[in-house]
Amino acid sequence: SYTTDTKSREENKKTIESLYSLSVDIKKIRRLKEWVLLQDVAYVKEIAGILQEMGADETTVANILERCPEAVLHTPAEINSQRDLWQLVCQNEKQLIKLIEQFPESFFTTENHENQKANILFFQELGLKNNIITRFLTSAPSIFYNPVEKNKNVIETLQRNYLSLGGSDANMKIWILKLLSQNPFILLNTSTSIQENLEFLQKNDFTDHEVLQLLSKLKGFIFQLTPTTMQKSMLFSKNIFKCSNQELKRLVLKCPALLYYSVAVLEERFEGLLKEGISVAQIRETPMVLELTTQILRYRIKKLSALGYDIKSGTLESLNGTKKDFEVNYGKIQSKKERPIFNPVAPINIED
Repeated sequence: SYTTDTKSREENKKTIESLYSLSVDIKKIRRLKEWVLLQDVAYVKEIAGILQEMGADETTVANILERCPEAVLHTPAEINSQRDLWQLVCQNEKQLIKLIEQFPESFFTTENHENQKANILFFQELGLKNNIITRFLTSAPSIFYNPVEKNKNVIETLQRNYLSLGGSDANMKIWILKLLSQNPFILLNTSTSIQENLEFLQKNDFTDHEVLQLLSKLKGFIFQLTPTTMQKSMLFSKNIFKCSNQELKRLVLKCPALLYYSVAVLEERFEGLLKEGISVAQIRETPMVLELTTQILRYRIKKLSALGYDIKSGTLESLNGTKKDFEVNYGKIQSKKERPIFNPVAPINIED
């Protein structure tokens, strides 16, 4: 609702003076969000006052207003309502001000206030811990703008499918909470798209147990795909590996990235591995290497080659895993190479 036409407007002197008195870097605001300085009405002193009431010192207030100058365009009433809302999940105001400093844009998005409140209460009823809800507020604020009924529908669809796929009542709550905390963005999907994706997997001969396995392995990201993109990715893998439907299914269960990544991404990663002299047979044996970017793979291959480890003739297992996993494997190979071979029963040569 704020104008961004900067040519015909002049900066609001009162806004600039108020920001200057708070040691805010005006040049930074001019460079990034000059339109804020052009608005006729701003509540600089009032918003700074509310932040100070919560325990923010002068430097913190200046940091917040430099990073999110549009904060001053909200009325004190709006910001106080937002403060009350976030306090439903924050331990105290000290934690709240720390969150505002780290994620000012999330805090100063005050629209859909009623939806935000209803969703916070719904997540609490569902059993999500307050620290998880604060993580959602800061990293996935858009899920709170949905009407609470929409979020409830998605959760009910997931619960219904979990049970129909053979999941137990006793484990359902833990499964849902884990899925949500790993990927809150599943709430931005529709119940229909969730249903379609699960039906696609069943039509492709994945058993109910295997579908549940894929849901957990993919942390709910499967719902951000469509049957068409999954079909294309599977077809690409089938052609590359020259395998049967049954073999392809086994590969997907071993490496869900074959289902999740687009054809363009898979193609680029395959080409990167083949350029390094790695064969399709090796990739088929250890498909999880496709979860890594070409850049990471090049770096890891280079490090192992420096130790004399020939990736072309060996297994790709040593390339796999997280950064930490790789460092552990690399350390083992390195210490094996540095350790002298000593045979305790070999005769000792003593020169005459």
